[in-house]
Amino acid sequence: MTVTALPGSELLVHMAAHDPLFRERTAQSLLAVEKRLLDCASDAPDPRVAELTGHIATAGGKRLRPLLVLLGAEFGESWRDGVVEAAVIAELVHISSLYHDDVMDGAELRHGVVSANALWGARLAVAGGNWLLARAARLAAELGPDMVRFQADVASELVVGQLREMTGPDEGEDPVAHYFQVASGKTAALLAMALGAGALRAGAPDAHGRALIEYGRQLGIAFQISDDLLDLVAPASRTGKEQGADLAAGAPSLPVLLAVADGRPAGAELRELLSAGPLEDPADRRRALRLFAVSPAPAGAEAHLRHRLDLARAALDVLPPGPARRALHALCDYVDSRVARTVDAGH
Repeated sequence: MTVTALPGSELLVHMAAHDPLFRERTAQSLLAVEKRLLDCASDAPDPRVAELTGHIATAGGKRLRPLLVLLGAEFGESWRDGVVEAAVIAELVHISSLYHDDVMDGAELRHGVVSANALWGARLAVAGGNWLLARAARLAAELGPDMVRFQADVASELVVGQLREMTGPDEGEDPVAHYFQVASGKTAALLAMALGAGALRAGAPDAHGRALIEYGRQLGIAFQISDDLLDLVAPASRTGKEQGADLAAGAPSLPVLLAVADGRPAGAELRELLSAGPLEDPADRRRALRLFAVSPAPAGAEAHLRHRLDLARAALDVLPPGPARRALHALCDYVDSRVARTVDAGH
């Protein structure tokens, strides 16, 4: 199988364009991860449950988290036993969170296919996500207490992030500060765990593991900002989900928070639209998207994104040079460029 046929191949080619040997080694590891992942996601004894739990895994995706596990392992002995399993654990936890997120958002599409909740209903989708989380825990138990701790910690952070998003900021709390707390739990925690788990399984030095975890946290927040921007400016053909889905659900993303804070008439109109709750009327959603596009919010969100990417790059300074560090730097460039291309195309 060629690299271009792999899930996540766009990331891999971008990150290792000038190092074919490193790219091929990582591609072969991703193939092993993909096979094990699909087996684990759909090995429920009841075929009806297996269809539900394997639905999103078989739809593909960037496979960013498994890739980060493999890159973290490059700073130790990347061929050690358990690295592939650690990558599978990271993706199982991620996929389980997608089942829950789609229920919370009422999303109908995920990775370009009909979401689990749209096919089977919210109750079964939540149960499917729970099963995947339990499957990840069983796999972590086979790797030992350190991996169990990693998996349990990140699951806890994901839940707290989701709860913080649902309950909203405390009275008097800055909504933007609250947003970053949510993003740190819902998105960044899992990226940091992926890098840290790879470093741990490969026996990397503690200082390298800490640097990778910090990189993952900053990169994760940047990724969340980029996803929030793409939700508002990119068509479904680009993202695999409806444009403005987060906006329609009333999710307080950073771009939306910046847009409603705008003191000009467009900001006031957007505040009025969103004050009534989720935008169920398609005409209201289209109007909100147009108001967002003419606000200063896209540029403001991009500035926050690039600040987080700068922090991520700085965390890499303590790591030894080599193809893995270059790949992590290239991943920052990728996050920056995926948003810039779409935002520029919309203007």
